Amino acid sequence: MRKIYLSLVVSLVAFGFASCSDDNKADGPTIYPTDAPQRDAFDEWVLKNFTYPYNVEFQYKLKDIETDFGFTLVPADSAKSAKLAKLVKYLWFDAYNEVVGQDFVKSNTPRVITLIGCPGYENNGTMVLGTAEGGYKVVLYMVNNLTNETLRDYQVLTDYYFTTMHHEFMHILNQKIPYDPEFDRISESDYVSGDWYRQNTNTVALPKGFIRNYAMVEGREDYAETYSQYITNSDELWNSKLAIAGPTGSAIILRKLEMIRTYMRESWGLDIDELHKAVQHRALEMNTIDLETLN
Repeated sequence: MRKIYLSLVVSLVAFGFASCSDDNKADGPTIYPTDAPQRDAFDEWVLKNFTYPYNVEFQYKLKDIETDFGFTLVPADSAKSAKLAKLVKYLWFDAYNEVVGQDFVKSNTPRVITLIGCPGYENNGTMVLGTAEGGYKVVLYMVNNLTNETLRDYQVLTDYYFTTMHHEFMHILNQKIPYDPEFDRISESDYVSGDWYRQNTNTVALPKGFIRNYAMVEGREDYAETYSQYITNSDELWNSKLAIAGPTGSAIILRKLEMIRTYMRESWGLDIDELHKAVQHRALEMNTIDLETLN
């Protein structure tokens, strides 16, 4: 057996040298094409506004390997993707730039933003509008449902996308610098894990001190959800939620928010009240953005 084994090795090595010899023919075709990829106007705009300044890949052409195989998905419409990309830059990247600077954004944003045409549906019937993977990639779904009206409606865009983006960004920051575990103990006995969608936000979550029912999953989701809701909600909407929460619920929510305020200031040099203002003034001005022209 040993002789056969050695003979097989010798044969394979000899074959390998022959194969290498064939591969190195000067006149053979290369397996590493050097031609520049064909880019349209949107591709060039993405390079200029996401890739070069932030080292972020903005994917709108569906790649199977970049999607969740548990869902049946369709590509995002390219025209709607271009309009959403402009709004993502204006309402998200530029807002952080305004408050804390481009270096912070470049160092901490996810490396990939992927757009999907339809929503993803879980087995329990809940609809997935956005996901994140290990601080590396954010996926935004349901792009093909956008209309000219919804692309001008800040609240719809916020519900679909921007609370998700701020939420997932907080997870990225928490992975780099952990938050105070005392936060998790504030509502420790009220987290419900996977049953969050059974809890009504107005009648159950808010009075218990959760800004939304999804915050009831666990501490880290509560942390990210409280942050994202505060940043994206108008003052009027935020205060209306505190009113529904009542004295007990609102006191808990504000205690959580104060811990987040301290964490962001001391760990990242970011004032969340200034970020909230930056997002809100951009929300009021977003309809002045030209979504039809890539410039």
